[in-house]
Amino acid sequence: QQQPPAAPKAGPVQAPPPPTPAPPIVLMKARGEEGRGGGGASVATGEGPTQAPPLEREGPRPTQPVYQLHSRGLAPPGALDPAQAQARLAAPEKMKTSIKLVDEQMNWCDSALEFLLEQTDVLVVGALGLQGTGKSTVLSLLAGNQPEEDPRSFVFRPQPPELRERGGAQTGGIDLFVTQERVLFLDTQPILSPAHLDHLINNDRKLPPEFALPHAYVETQSLQIAAFLFTVCHVVLLVQDWFTDLGLYRFLQTAEMVKPPTPSPSHDSSGAGAEEPSEYYPHLVFVQTRAPPECFSPRRLGQMQRVLGRLMAHSRLKYRGSLSMRELLPGSSGVPLAPPEAEVNLFLLPPLEDEADDAPPRAVSPTGGGGALFPALPPFRGRGGVGGLLARLRGRVLAAARSQLSHSLLTERNW
Repeated sequence: QQQPPAAPKAGPVQAPPPPTPAPPIVLMKARGEEGRGGGGASVATGEGPTQAPPLEREGPRPTQPVYQLHSRGLAPPGALDPAQAQARLAAPEKMKTSIKLVDEQMNWCDSALEFLLEQTDVLVVGALGLQGTGKSTVLSLLAGNQPEEDPRSFVFRPQPPELRERGGAQTGGIDLFVTQERVLFLDTQPILSPAHLDHLINNDRKLPPEFALPHAYVETQSLQIAAFLFTVCHVVLLVQDWFTDLGLYRFLQTAEMVKPPTPSPSHDSSGAGAEEPSEYYPHLVFVQTRAPPECFSPRRLGQMQRVLGRLMAHSRLKYRGSLSMRELLPGSSGVPLAPPEAEVNLFLLPPLEDEADDAPPRAVSPTGGGGALFPALPPFRGRGGVGGLLARLRGRVLAAARSQLSHSLLTERNW
């Protein structure tokens, strides 16, 4: 009786192809039989060695990276238009002039989005200052313009002479310019501007209901602009044309107090002491334009830095250790220097009208022919040329540390 059943078993042994077309059924049976005991295992003893390799090969197939890419909503590679692919790889459009980021009524403008990219390597530089101090000129020179160019071709158009004679202001709101190196320059309207106050009074503009007087509205608007720059900029340039205005430093202290706090990654209220180290503050650089020749003395520069250090002693802004021009001045070796991290970020710029005078004159020969016996030398000014000082300022500003503006990584578009 045992031999007849052996004959039918020989038939299935010679036909292994039928079980191979359906390997998932065998896999499910093998997983289920492990918990049942030895009864099911004895049935699969003949096919166990042949089905073990498929168990390892079939395992990782359900998790393919193709399914993860399609789940993000991306089109397959074959469906991508060649023109669209070329547009993605093309360089960003080069800006030729600045555009409005915030208009005169403090409303956002969406025209800047087309010049912003989805990348995180960005440096934001802003400028604050009173009316007519040269904020637009300094930012234009940092953005790539040269002092000998026509001011009307600057990326931030400066104040023309006729507007200066009327006491008007050129910039209104906040202007934006993006360089090819992905540096964002923000030029703001003058803070505490008498021209804007005169415009409010003479044109009978309706003030918001929370402001009863025009000067309160102008001061609040200036504080909003300053607090905005302290929040979104890596470097803030405080531009002055003389040394110095004490009311301007009181304004800085007030703007620092109304600066919105950096949002915490966790919404739990742990304590004020734990949130203080994570608060963000930008680098503050004091730029004095139209500096007279006596300000370029190392001793005078040290006195100015000590005054600024006392005025900003209680500030959390990074006003020390980022930029110094002490080593640019001749004769500074005989003056005791403070450590680089203790020096105030103060940079002096001479009047741009001196750029033509900085060029060395041609050599004059007293005999009228041949080489010059004593070439005519330019007068000693105690400083470098305007172009050299601007190059130094540009290099220091662009090399500033790019700390994160928030606890999450920001791109240009969601900045």
